[in-house]
Amino acid sequence: MPSDFAELEQRCREKLTVRGGDVAHDLEHVRRVVGNAQVLAAAEGARWEIVQPAAWLHDCVTFAKDSPRRGAASRLAAAQAGEWLREWGWPEPLLPEIAHAIEAHSFSAGITPNTIEAKVVQDADRLDALGAAGLARCLMLGGALGRPLYAADDPWCEQRAPDDRAACVDHFYTKLLQLENTMQTASGRREARRRTVFLRRFLTELKRETGGA
Repeated sequence: MPSDFAELEQRCREKLTVRGGDVAHDLEHVRRVVGNAQVLAAAEGARWEIVQPAAWLHDCVTFAKDSPRRGAASRLAAAQAGEWLREWGWPEPLLPEIAHAIEAHSFSAGITPNTIEAKVVQDADRLDALGAAGLARCLMLGGALGRPLYAADDPWCEQRAPDDRAACVDHFYTKLLQLENTMQTASGRREARRRTVFLRRFLTELKRETGGA
């Protein structure tokens, strides 16, 4: 077993640096999720020996947003994380709970977290889709995929169903503004509420600046 949590962190950084990731799932995203997870784990009494490796390795396998394999990514990430953690000597009895936390973090997979550690990791990941970081990630990914900021004919989805393949702003309505209601922990819900207010203010300002107010 690695001598301490810092050694595990270093091993994870090395693996993830080699693997890379898309603009919304890069190493900085992982670092922010780990930071979120540390705060939530302390508040919720979750075991760090499960939360830390799960948070670091939750996206060790990723697929493009429009890939048909996207729903399987978290299960594949859990399997890959298990291989690495065994290689590094992480305690075998912890691995099933780490795997569950990784599998359940994904919005696309639709797996319900059934441990406090899995709930913390899921909330930590979803928090990074909200607030300033979430806003930046949404726009960066939309730009990378060649999507406009908003659909000119109906930017705020007032007369049509939102479709985040059409524009970046649509993603707020298909997912981001709903995340607050999916949070699993009390501390996660409080922070999600604060970050969602920021996103709504952004939409209000964007609407005003584009003449829609």
